[in-house]
Amino acid sequence: MKHWPSQLFPVILLALLAGLSFWLQKAVDIGEPKHDGKLRHDPDAIAENFEIRRFDSTGQVKYRLTAPYLVHFPDDDSSELKSPKLTSYRLNAPPVEIVSKLAKVTSKGETIYLWDDVSVTRAATADRPEMVARMPDLTAQPDAGFAFTNSPVEITQGQSWIKGVGATLDDNTSTLVLQSRVTGLYIRTRTTP
Repeated sequence: MKHWPSQLFPVILLALLAGLSFWLQKAVDIGEPKHDGKLRHDPDAIAENFEIRRFDSTGQVKYRLTAPYLVHFPDDDSSELKSPKLTSYRLNAPPVEIVSKLAKVTSKGETIYLWDDVSVTRAATADRPEMVARMPDLTAQPDAGFAFTNSPVEITQGQSWIKGVGATLDDNTSTLVLQSRVTGLYIRTRTTP
């Protein structure tokens, strides 16, 4: 009488070892690197003196982005800009202009990272002088009408000034909120009788 279990054990053991060897080879093998350029961060387009306008649902210009130089990168669909200017237009309010030396725009323009000497300027009105906020960097989401920074901020309006660290700007409500370490000097403008 033959003992099948004792004869099958070596066959099962060899099949198990062969399967483990195959799995280990696939786990270790990283394959041939692709040379299709998708992993490279090389530009595919360059634009000079460009202007982009975004309109609201009524057809009015919501904001405008301009720069003398733009480089587009296809791997992440981002763009890098030199000397950008982002101007936000609001109903019954003066425009707000953001300028910097450098910026990066994400895919579809949802977020704009501005850095290197950023300034936010709200034009003067009949009853208020021009307001200028300066900071080293700013992250703007123009479609949402929102911007923020975690860096030091210095704001001047006429002879008044205020400083702090971190700020949020809400273009929808026309507010600028400093986050911490706030100091300042407010000088009320005199009205003529």
